[in-house]
Amino acid sequence: MTFTLMLTGDVNLMNVTDANVPFRKVRGTFDKADLVFSNLECCLTSRLNEGSTSVEGFFSDPDVTEKALKQARIEVVGLANNVNYGEQAINESIAYLDRAGFLHTGAGANDAAARKPAIIERNGKKIAFLQRSSVYWATNHEATKHSAGIAVIRGHTAYQVPMYKMKREIPPMNRPGIPPYILTWADKAYLEKFQADLAEARKQADIVVCSFHWGLHKDVLDYMQEIAHAAIDGGADVVIGHGPHYSLGVEMYKGKPIYYGLGSFSFHTGHGGITHGDWIGMLAKVQFGDAGIERAAFEFVRHNEQNESYVCDLSHEESEFKDIEKRSRDMGTQIARDGNEIVLKQA
Repeated sequence: MTFTLMLTGDVNLMNVTDANVPFRKVRGTFDKADLVFSNLECCLTSRLNEGSTSVEGFFSDPDVTEKALKQARIEVVGLANNVNYGEQAINESIAYLDRAGFLHTGAGANDAAARKPAIIERNGKKIAFLQRSSVYWATNHEATKHSAGIAVIRGHTAYQVPMYKMKREIPPMNRPGIPPYILTWADKAYLEKFQADLAEARKQADIVVCSFHWGLHKDVLDYMQEIAHAAIDGGADVVIGHGPHYSLGVEMYKGKPIYYGLGSFSFHTGHGGITHGDWIGMLAKVQFGDAGIERAAFEFVRHNEQNESYVCDLSHEESEFKDIEKRSRDMGTQIARDGNEIVLKQA
């Protein structure tokens, strides 16, 4: 028996007042999935009057959000991201999600709760979801033993003088103003803790999905690939990333798909109340059979001025396809058109 999993990037329903609007053009697509997972980039809280455009958190109307997610058949959400912020807001949001019957992972009343996987059974299979963020605020955001927050994998940055010819585009060090080479890596202790959590989830599930909030612009940074490969090596079947609001390259690693950046899926208002305009995201589709993954693909998605997300006509996205094709080829992965979908293939 086959099992179809659909996964989306950032869903931010801040300032949405009509639950029917955000997903009505994609309901037919979601109806073809056995299960849909999204990164929920907003807290469900009644504290809307605090003005979430002026603080770190994004706050959405709980009733509207519940109705919108249920209409879209989004049953599992990840909460480890940079705008699920504030102990009271996180606790209130989780309480709403629990009452509404949504499974969630990545945030909690303490570190143990935030790191706990969300496990759901569907079509005779148990599917586990784990989410971590490497993009978070330095103060009172990471969950601790005694305080609410999100689950994280800390990343580090160093700026190296390019003494050697490490990239073709970097000029030699014989002139003033040469920019530094930026190095990133995952914190060893945090990565080991995540791998231990992953090993436990693997024991409980037939399919394991790892979701990460990370990134900067359209590049796949070293720490992102380090974490993604560690997840696959540790037993994950699928890895998805989100955060930069761009569509990033994809990679097939050991026969498993890594979607480094699914971008936005429903995102109209961002930091400072600024409207997010002409973004393009990706809807990941992974099909499983008795022997494991049979097919990994995606479709491009956009939204219109009414804040309705919709699946793009691939024939109208040639430049975006070529950009993803090159970025994926650089990671040893081929992509190919199959109707309106784009299929991942290991080179």
